[in-house]
Amino acid sequence: MIKFVGGFERVCDLPETQFPEYAFAGRSNVGKSSLINAVLNAPVARTSNTPGRTQTLNMFNINDKIMIVDLPGYGYARVSRDTANQWLLRFQEYITSRRQMKRLFILIDSRIGARDSDLELMKFCDVNGISYQIVYTKKDKRIREKDQVAIDADSHPAMVNDVLETSAEKKYGIESIRAIIGIK
Repeated sequence: MIKFVGGFERVCDLPETQFPEYAFAGRSNVGKSSLINAVLNAPVARTSNTPGRTQTLNMFNINDKIMIVDLPGYGYARVSRDTANQWLLRFQEYITSRRQMKRLFILIDSRIGARDSDLELMKFCDVNGISYQIVYTKKDKRIREKDQVAIDADSHPAMVNDVLETSAEKKYGIESIRAIIGIK
Protein backbone atom coordinates (compact mmCIF):
# COMPACT_ATOMS: atom_id res chain seq x y z
CA MET A 1 0.00 0.00 0.00
CA ILE A 2 1.32 3.43 -0.96
CA LYS A 3 0.29 6.41 1.12
CA PHE A 4 1.08 10.04 0.38
CA VAL A 5 2.33 11.36 3.72
CA GLY A 6 2.49 14.99 2.61
CA GLY A 7 4.35 17.79 0.93
CA PHE A 8 6.54 19.59 3.44
CA GLU A 9 7.92 23.12 3.17
CA ARG A 10 10.43 22.64 5.99
CA VAL A 11 12.62 19.72 7.01
CA CYS A 12 11.61 20.14 10.65
CA ASP A 13 8.00 19.40 9.63
CA LEU A 14 8.85 15.96 8.22
CA PRO A 15 7.54 13.14 10.40
CA GLU A 16 10.09 11.24 12.45
CA THR A 17 9.76 7.58 11.53
CA GLN A 18 11.77 4.44 12.02
CA PHE A 19 11.46 3.61 8.31
CA PRO A 20 14.46 3.89 5.97
CA GLU A 21 14.19 6.76 3.48
CA TYR A 22 15.25 6.76 -0.14
CA ALA A 23 15.36 10.21 -1.73
CA PHE A 24 15.25 11.12 -5.41
CA ALA A 25 16.93 14.31 -6.61
CA GLY A 26 17.76 15.77 -9.98
CA ARG A 27 17.62 18.78 -12.20
CA SER A 28 14.19 20.04 -13.09
CA ASN A 29 12.73 18.10 -16.02
CA VAL A 30 15.00 15.06 -15.52
CA GLY A 31 12.03 12.70 -15.22
CA LYS A 32 12.17 12.30 -11.45
CA SER A 33 8.44 12.03 -10.82
CA SER A 34 8.00 9.66 -13.77
CA LEU A 35 10.76 7.43 -12.43
CA ILE A 36 9.24 7.40 -8.93
CA ASN A 37 5.88 6.43 -10.45
CA ALA A 38 7.53 3.62 -12.41
CA VAL A 39 9.42 2.34 -9.34
CA LEU A 40 6.25 2.38 -7.26
CA ASN A 41 4.13 1.12 -10.16
CA ALA A 42 1.53 3.77 -9.34
CA PRO A 43 0.89 7.37 -10.42
CA VAL A 44 1.64 8.92 -7.02
CA ALA A 45 4.18 11.63 -7.93
CA ARG A 46 2.80 14.52 -9.95
CA THR A 47 4.37 14.76 -13.41
CA SER A 48 4.49 17.81 -15.63
CA ASN A 49 6.20 19.13 -18.72
CA THR A 50 6.84 22.38 -16.85
CA PRO A 51 10.14 22.32 -14.94
CA GLY A 52 10.02 23.07 -11.23
CA ARG A 53 6.58 21.67 -10.38
CA THR A 54 7.86 19.74 -7.34
CA GLN A 55 8.39 22.51 -4.82
CA THR A 56 8.07 20.70 -1.51
CA LEU A 57 9.61 17.63 0.10
CA ASN A 58 7.03 15.05 -0.98
CA MET A 59 6.98 11.91 1.12
CA PHE A 60 5.39 8.55 0.37
CA ASN A 61 4.98 5.65 2.81
CA ILE A 62 5.37 2.23 1.19
CA ASN A 63 3.70 -0.62 3.11
CA ASP A 64 4.66 0.93 6.47
CA LYS A 65 8.24 -0.21 5.78
CA ILE A 66 9.91 2.34 3.51
CA MET A 67 9.68 6.07 2.82
CA ILE A 68 10.28 7.58 -0.62
CA VAL A 69 11.08 11.28 -0.77
CA ASP A 70 10.62 13.29 -3.96
CA LEU A 71 12.89 16.33 -3.62
CA PRO A 72 12.40 19.58 -5.56
CA GLY A 73 14.34 19.78 -8.80
CA TYR A 74 17.36 22.01 -9.12
CA GLY A 75 19.24 23.86 -11.83
CA TYR A 76 16.55 24.74 -14.35
CA ALA A 77 13.21 25.81 -12.85
CA ARG A 78 12.17 29.37 -13.60
CA VAL A 79 11.90 30.76 -10.10
CA SER A 80 13.40 33.75 -8.35
CA ARG A 81 16.96 33.55 -7.05
CA ASP A 82 15.63 33.80 -3.46
CA THR A 83 13.26 30.88 -4.02
CA ALA A 84 16.01 28.81 -5.64
CA ASN A 85 18.32 29.54 -2.69
CA GLN A 86 15.58 28.54 -0.21
CA TRP A 87 15.11 25.26 -2.09
CA LEU A 88 18.87 24.65 -2.04
CA LEU A 89 19.16 25.28 1.69
CA ARG A 90 16.17 23.04 2.42
CA PHE A 91 17.61 20.36 0.14
CA GLN A 92 21.01 20.52 1.87
CA GLU A 93 19.37 20.46 5.30
CA TYR A 94 17.37 17.38 4.33
CA ILE A 95 20.31 15.34 3.02
CA THR A 96 22.61 16.28 5.90
CA SER A 97 20.13 15.85 8.76
CA ARG A 98 17.90 12.86 7.99
CA ARG A 99 19.56 9.97 9.78
CA GLN A 100 17.06 7.54 8.25
CA MET A 101 18.03 8.43 4.66
CA LYS A 102 19.73 5.32 3.33
CA ARG A 103 20.37 6.42 -0.23
CA LEU A 104 20.14 9.54 -2.32
CA PHE A 105 19.48 8.78 -5.96
CA ILE A 106 20.87 11.58 -8.14
CA LEU A 107 19.06 11.48 -11.47
CA ILE A 108 20.81 12.65 -14.63
CA ASP A 109 19.14 12.94 -18.03
CA SER A 110 21.12 10.51 -20.20
CA ARG A 111 20.47 12.63 -23.28
CA ILE A 112 22.43 15.61 -21.96
CA GLY A 113 24.66 14.15 -19.25
CA ALA A 114 25.84 15.68 -15.99
CA ARG A 115 25.68 19.44 -15.70
CA ASP A 116 27.55 21.72 -13.29
CA SER A 117 24.65 21.59 -10.81
CA ASP A 118 24.81 17.76 -10.78
CA LEU A 119 28.57 17.81 -10.24
CA GLU A 120 28.21 20.39 -7.46
CA LEU A 121 25.66 18.18 -5.70
CA MET A 122 27.95 15.16 -6.04
CA LYS A 123 30.84 17.16 -4.58
CA PHE A 124 28.62 18.33 -1.69
CA CYS A 125 27.68 14.71 -0.96
CA ASP A 126 31.32 13.57 -1.18
CA VAL A 127 32.48 16.27 1.25
CA ASN A 128 29.65 15.51 3.68
CA GLY A 129 29.83 11.71 3.42
CA ILE A 130 26.31 11.32 2.03
CA SER A 131 25.86 8.05 0.16
CA TYR A 132 24.44 8.57 -3.31
CA GLN A 133 23.91 6.65 -6.51
CA ILE A 134 23.77 8.02 -10.04
CA VAL A 135 20.71 7.07 -12.06
CA TYR A 136 20.62 7.94 -15.74
CA THR A 137 17.05 8.56 -16.89
CA LYS A 138 15.44 8.50 -20.34
CA LYS A 139 17.82 5.84 -21.71
CA ASP A 140 15.23 5.06 -24.38
CA LYS A 141 15.70 8.53 -25.90
CA ARG A 142 18.32 9.61 -28.42
CA ILE A 143 21.46 11.23 -26.98
CA ARG A 144 21.67 14.93 -27.86
CA GLU A 145 25.02 15.92 -26.37
CA LYS A 146 28.25 14.54 -27.79
CA ASP A 147 30.63 15.93 -25.17
CA GLN A 148 29.14 14.49 -22.00
CA VAL A 149 31.13 14.53 -18.78
CA ALA A 150 32.09 11.00 -17.75
CA ILE A 151 31.34 10.25 -14.12
CA ASP A 152 34.14 8.30 -12.48
CA ALA A 153 33.26 6.64 -9.16
CA ASP A 154 36.93 6.67 -8.15
CA SER A 155 36.76 10.49 -8.01
CA HIS A 156 33.68 10.46 -5.76
CA PRO A 157 34.20 8.73 -2.39
CA ALA A 158 30.52 8.83 -1.32
CA MET A 159 29.20 7.52 -4.65
CA VAL A 160 27.94 3.95 -4.97
CA ASN A 161 29.97 2.38 -7.79
CA ASP A 162 27.01 0.92 -9.67
CA VAL A 163 25.60 3.55 -12.07
CA LEU A 164 22.03 2.71 -13.04
CA GLU A 165 20.40 3.28 -16.43
CA THR A 166 16.64 3.62 -16.58
CA SER A 167 13.64 4.43 -18.73
CA ALA A 168 10.40 5.14 -16.89
CA GLU A 169 8.51 4.91 -20.17
CA LYS A 170 9.92 1.52 -21.23
CA LYS A 171 10.30 0.27 -17.61
CA TYR A 172 13.99 -0.36 -18.23
CA GLY A 173 16.20 -0.54 -15.12
CA ILE A 174 13.28 -0.13 -12.74
CA GLU A 175 13.76 -3.52 -11.08
CA SER A 176 17.30 -2.57 -10.05
CA ILE A 177 16.01 0.42 -8.09
CA ARG A 178 13.20 -1.65 -6.57
CA ALA A 179 15.76 -4.23 -5.41
CA ILE A 180 17.94 -1.54 -3.77
CA ILE A 181 14.94 -0.03 -2.00
CA GLY A 182 13.42 -3.38 -1.08
CA ILE A 183 10.19 -3.14 -3.08
CA LYS A 184 8.86 -6.29 -4.71
